[in-house]
Amino acid sequence: MDPLVWQIPLLIGVGLIAGILNVLAGGGSLLTLPVLIFLGLPSATANGTNRIAILCQNVFAISGFRSRGVFPIKLALICIGPALIGSYFGARLAIDIDDELFNRILALIMIGVMIFTAIDPIKKLQNAEAKLSFSRVVFLIITFFAIGIYGGFVQAGVGFIIIAGLLMLGLDLVRINAVKVIVIFAFTIVALAVFMIHGQVDYGLGISLAVGNSIGGIIGPRLAVKKGHDWLKKVVTATVLVFAIKLLIG
Repeated sequence: MDPLVWQIPLLIGVGLIAGILNVLAGGGSLLTLPVLIFLGLPSATANGTNRIAILCQNVFAISGFRSRGVFPIKLALICIGPALIGSYFGARLAIDIDDELFNRILALIMIGVMIFTAIDPIKKLQNAEAKLSFSRVVFLIITFFAIGIYGGFVQAGVGFIIIAGLLMLGLDLVRINAVKVIVIFAFTIVALAVFMIHGQVDYGLGISLAVGNSIGGIIGPRLAVKKGHDWLKKVVTATVLVFAIKLLIG
């Protein structure tokens, strides 16, 4: 049997779940990236291939938030510039790193994100909404440069980091999620370009994954507006744990 016969529907299904998770907070790549690695792709190629799905999904997610009147573009523009620069350096690092080391780092990130969502410190971070003073703008620039490096390197769980950073400005989770998808869309363009230039993208598998992610990107904003963040930690925890253990033991 041609592997694509079962790989394509598998990736569409996994992409659908991941797309919803990515819009609501983050963590979808904790599912998609290990699946691509388990399908036999080298880590760098899996990482690059995953960016096709992330890019397509965020196009639909941005449209979904905007159609619902949630489009905080001014704040997003402050965050985008440093994230673009950081993502270039992060993607270059991901291409150069050894496969085995990357897989172990990814596994540790997956476990770390699981612990983070279990503890759920995000609720404790939210402050009263504050004006964007000079010091807060500087904070955003530094924070999103670091976020760009991380997102360019691995993507998985970057949404949680963005949420934590923006909660301290007192924004509600709906607007934060809108800023998140705009910023991730922007820096993913840079990261994907780096992986493409170095030949680290499987376009067939990436497009299959993108179909599922895009559908998730359409559904996600509706759930974000209605349900917010609270239910996310209850989803896919067991699966992520299994994937992490598999990556660690090889």
